[in-house]
Amino acid sequence: YELIDEIKKHGNFCIGGACYPECHPETPNLEMDIEFLKFKVDHGCDFLTTQMFFDNDIFYRFNEKARSKGIYIPIVAGIMPITAYSQLTKMVHLSGNQLPRKFIDSICRYENDPISLKKAGINYAIEQARDIYERGFNAVHIYTMNKPYVARTVLKGINR
Repeated sequence: YELIDEIKKHGNFCIGGACYPECHPETPNLEMDIEFLKFKVDHGCDFLTTQMFFDNDIFYRFNEKARSKGIYIPIVAGIMPITAYSQLTKMVHLSGNQLPRKFIDSICRYENDPISLKKAGINYAIEQARDIYERGFNAVHIYTMNKPYVARTVLKGINR
């Protein structure tokens, strides 16, 4: 919040903040995490972008909890297409994200087939984004890790 306060002193900037649908790793629980988030919003954060997640239901529940605590700014869903098995294990280790059975089934069968794994990971991200749009949200943030091919493929898939 202090950074938000400082930025607001210097102009009318649009300020985005990070949020964690599965709770920030350094916060004891989601309720406390949302209290901290509300503090950022009250200091002038204009929109929020989530940490990546693989289970849309977690995102929807997070939105409901945030709204119930008075957070009404846009919350942008953060989706990461998994394009390599090593990326999956690293990201899950770093983030602690839960992996739904549907995701595990679509990705892990291709552990030794990198081309099929990349396709499955991108397709899963496209399905996530479509579901989010169908539920009435108007934006997603795709974590492509500086891979233009992934960004183009996801965009094309969403716009079918």
